[in-house]
Amino acid sequence: MITRRGIVGGLALAPLAGPAARAQADYPEGVIRSICPFSSGSGADLKVRWYCNKLSDALKRTVVVENRPGAFGNIATDAVARARPDGLTIYVAPGASVLAAAPSLYKSLPFDPMKDFEHLTTLNVSAFVLAVAGTSPAKSVAELTELLRGKGDRGSYGSIANPGLVSSEIYKGAFGLKTVEVKYKDTWPMINDLISGQIDFIHIDTTILASYLQNGQLRALATGSAKRLQAMPDIPGAAEAGIPGLDVRTWWSVHAPARTPKAICDRLETVFNEIAVAPDTVKFLASTGSDPLPGNSRLLKEMLISETEAWKRYVKLAKIEPQ
Repeated sequence: MITRRGIVGGLALAPLAGPAARAQADYPEGVIRSICPFSSGSGADLKVRWYCNKLSDALKRTVVVENRPGAFGNIATDAVARARPDGLTIYVAPGASVLAAAPSLYKSLPFDPMKDFEHLTTLNVSAFVLAVAGTSPAKSVAELTELLRGKGDRGSYGSIANPGLVSSEIYKGAFGLKTVEVKYKDTWPMINDLISGQIDFIHIDTTILASYLQNGQLRALATGSAKRLQAMPDIPGAAEAGIPGLDVRTWWSVHAPARTPKAICDRLETVFNEIAVAPDTVKFLASTGSDPLPGNSRLLKEMLISETEAWKRYVKLAKIEPQ
């Protein structure tokens, strides 16, 4: 299994061969910005940097990652929506939990998730994982539930991203728990508070989970998807672990500001689909608990529409009041 250090260390890769290697021929000159909705060093950031490094190799262009965390991704999403549509700003992000989720989680948005973007293609799919500290007495979902029942509203969980928030609230609702949410802006303080016992559990992005499981600082109890994922065969799915109604899968996608020229969008779609299934990408994704999910613009639009409806159900099931 690749550790976080291995992931970071493996970011310098050889250029892609084939059509992607010729993609630089008619792409606009200049530095490409990829806006990241989460903080530097987070699981989302590591995944964005992987794809952007590969894009840089393919286009022979400098690609920089600009971190704009906060508001469950809305700050970054709005920055992309307002950017110049010239192909020099892109959005590699968890589209399912950012664009599709936003209308259900917020009463008003400064952007339209469908109309303010060119939706290019899908990249990968995964789920968050329900985790506790390695020192927690809870060795299973049933034991964690009993522990939280005893704590009442003195129990707490951390949240930093939409899938974690909704997965945690669905879990709470399934057992009538009074556990309190603690919001975080950055991943590391949340993990440190979990390890030190300041909070009781989190649903965490799998990208940074492996090293914490290996050193025993965290313990995984279940995925946020109903069934086990191929990339995480040792962690039971939510249904198997005894959490009814929990099946929140997260998929990543690529977007650009609305009115970005079609030729540029088509070029990016082609290149990112080559990146999505490249052998080293598949290996990287396996280390992060994710499976490759290549697609196209049409498929992504259909998935966004379907996922937007799904998030309406998630929010209702979790009894979340829009902010």
